[in-house]
Amino acid sequence: MKTALITGILGQDGPYLAKFLLEKNYKVYGMIRRYSNPNFENLDYLKITDKIEYVDGDMNDDSSLINLIKNLRPDEVYNLAAQSFVGSSWEMAKLTTEVNSLGVLYLLNAIKFFSPMTKFYQASTSEMFGLSNHNGSQDETTPFHPRSPYAISKVYAYWMTVNFRESFGIFACNGILFNHESPIRGLQFVTRKITDGVAKIKYGLANKLALGNLDAKRDWGFAGDYVEAMYLMLQQDKADDYVVGTGENHSVREFVELAFKYAGIPNWKKYVVIDPRFKRPAEVHALRAKWDKAKKVLGWQPKVKFEELVKMMVEADLKRYKQQLDLQK
Repeated sequence: MKTALITGILGQDGPYLAKFLLEKNYKVYGMIRRYSNPNFENLDYLKITDKIEYVDGDMNDDSSLINLIKNLRPDEVYNLAAQSFVGSSWEMAKLTTEVNSLGVLYLLNAIKFFSPMTKFYQASTSEMFGLSNHNGSQDETTPFHPRSPYAISKVYAYWMTVNFRESFGIFACNGILFNHESPIRGLQFVTRKITDGVAKIKYGLANKLALGNLDAKRDWGFAGDYVEAMYLMLQQDKADDYVVGTGENHSVREFVELAFKYAGIPNWKKYVVIDPRFKRPAEVHALRAKWDKAKKVLGWQPKVKFEELVKMMVEADLKRYKQQLDLQK
């Protein structure tokens, strides 16, 4: 039985990846910080909470990561832990850097010294491209031009992963994933903020949805599809870096229009207000993946279309609020 350690197990990608690996008969370890009351809601949603073995660790504490790697010596490590909300990274630049940059260095050092055969996956991000507009899309050869402390911290982690691969022969991969969403996306992210807000409006729990830049365009896919690409990267004979996305981009405005449509609410403009607080100090205007390499080498391709993703998320939030209201009756 193969073993995998997933950091960030309580986030969005961690539960989908854990479910995927459990179905492949892996023993899955989920790293969590020492909480008095950890939130297993996302794992509960996928009905896998009791199938994972939880271990203590902290991306800011190198000794805890050393102990984890030394004791577990996992076949695979998927580093999904991060301060991943771009908007907060300006106010929490130090924390973002410590977790997203130095935490990766600590993990790689632990693997280097105590389990050099462990394969390592680093969750990189399309935000690293920032202003780089490489013929309208971005691939593995596109230069980085990060536009936020979050993106900058991820560029550091990207190059450290490459450096450990080239310097020490560690099997270390970067998955440069474009935006990927799901019904368990955090409420602070714009896609989930939209679908949650639409559900509240539908049930009379709110009458406005405050958003920032409606013109920003992103390449949105389904998180459940993207975790398969993570797995496939670590099954190759040679470690490498891959862009993962759909090859399409859509504006926040398009996402809003579809979300209101699927909720059966006409005239979305009546409910949406633009709040300057939600606009970034430095905006990334458009991102679109050129994912030919992932298709050719990994044999991966996305299954869920943009429209299906929006519908899935709206229906999940409508169901949540209906259940809550039914319980109150």
